[in-house]
Amino acid sequence: MNHFRISRLGAAALLALSAALPALAQEPVSGGTLTVAADTEPRNLNPAIVASNGVFYLSSKIVEPLAEMDYDTGLKPLLATAWEGSDDGLTFTVTLRDGVTWSDGEPFTSADVAFSAMEIWKPLQNIGGQIFADLTAVETPDDTTAIFKFSKPVPAQLIENAMPAVTAVLPKHLLEGKDLAEAEYNTAPVGTGPFVFGEHRPGEFYQLVKNDSYWGEGLPYLDEIVYRVLPDAGAKAAALETGDVQVTAFSAVPLTDLERLDAIDGISVIPEGYEGITYNIVLEMNNETPELAKPEVRQALAYAIDKDFLVDVVFMGYATAATGPVPPTDPLFYTDDVPAYDFDTDKAEALLDEAGYPRGDDGTRFSLRLRPAPWFEQTRAAGDYVRQALGKVGIDVEIVTADPGGHIAAVYTDHDYDLAIGSPVYRNDPAISTTILYQGGLAAGIPFANQYGYDSADMNALIAKGQSTLDPDARVEVYKEFQELAQTDLPILFLTHFTFITVARDEVKNVANNPRWATGNWADTWIQPTE
Repeated sequence: MNHFRISRLGAAALLALSAALPALAQEPVSGGTLTVAADTEPRNLNPAIVASNGVFYLSSKIVEPLAEMDYDTGLKPLLATAWEGSDDGLTFTVTLRDGVTWSDGEPFTSADVAFSAMEIWKPLQNIGGQIFADLTAVETPDDTTAIFKFSKPVPAQLIENAMPAVTAVLPKHLLEGKDLAEAEYNTAPVGTGPFVFGEHRPGEFYQLVKNDSYWGEGLPYLDEIVYRVLPDAGAKAAALETGDVQVTAFSAVPLTDLERLDAIDGISVIPEGYEGITYNIVLEMNNETPELAKPEVRQALAYAIDKDFLVDVVFMGYATAATGPVPPTDPLFYTDDVPAYDFDTDKAEALLDEAGYPRGDDGTRFSLRLRPAPWFEQTRAAGDYVRQALGKVGIDVEIVTADPGGHIAAVYTDHDYDLAIGSPVYRNDPAISTTILYQGGLAAGIPFANQYGYDSADMNALIAKGQSTLDPDARVEVYKEFQELAQTDLPILFLTHFTFITVARDEVKNVANNPRWATGNWADTWIQPTE
């Protein structure tokens, strides 16, 4: 099926389209090796500690969460078969799947869920620490029941929305009493998922092998998955053409190659399957830089940047201009009823003048240092564009580069920047990984969080209210207020929202059949034999 012609549709249309597409009348076939491209080699493959898409891409096939996103029902049961929050928000009861075993043969029980929640999700995980901050205990009255106890009311809506990204369950019998940050498990995880860890040859590949004891009847279909390490984007495109690789995910192929690849018989460009993991390009502004401490200067920067240019040129149409911190891929929480900063250099110039920064004799008002995140071609390109755009209104911008570790340390620990280009992820609910971008009082060193010197009592109160409001409709209204305040104070500037592109050979079936497909377990993915 040729998908390229629909790839620029809005996310809401894609959701509707995906739900409406009829199932192909093909019977799945078991067997075969799926070869996919890997950009990088994560040092830590433990998704319960590092809840990131780069880790999920591989480890989600081995280690499963309680539930996964689903186009038809919202949430698909995995290790959990049912869940319910109490009326007072202090208890969340999960019914677990019976008869599941770890790939080493040990039984999976509620003790594993309690251990994971109390010892890993809450104290160690980059996202779970926020979701489970008020978790006090997980009671296990029997092997298939886990009762989460909270000291303050926590909305069931939030926990449900967080389950796919936050609740990867680890084996208590292998990890209890270990130094979890340094455990060997982190490089060769054991799970309940459809595949088991096979082999890793640095610089070459990761191999996952079929889990013959998987709880899903008749699953998985594949015998193995091999992730070939191919850092070069051009090499990935060439490997797709030759058939050496059958899938590339997360827009691993340059956008400039998509139309050409889609025209090749047997290859499809597939934009669906990422609606649950919307990325953003943001301009992070150090609010402790004297010039940027002034709201009118931050607003001036917003007016000076043409978001449509970023969409059309940097993303070649595969993005949307952002109106705020919640993307339209989440129609439940999204609102565009917020202050807008349409491209207008005259307004930008006027605001800078009013703020007390007229142009000097050389046309320059002041200078700033900009650190573009080094992990995407688009973050680097956005940095180059922002430098040019701000130069046109008299702000001299110096680009400062670093490797990923150096960039994270400079921005989120040392605060050694004025501006930075970041790419935070929106994960199905503002409280999961978005409000932390605005939460005041965070300790230095928390990546992808508010390290901008912004600390608003009003914003902190809204964030706390959203985390404790139990009524789903009332909670939606809280986050609409959150978006309005975020765009009024403008501590950071959301520029574009984007999801990724998968390119796959047509013999690979059940691609992009849920909103987090690339980070799903691929139990039902199969390969059609060639005739």
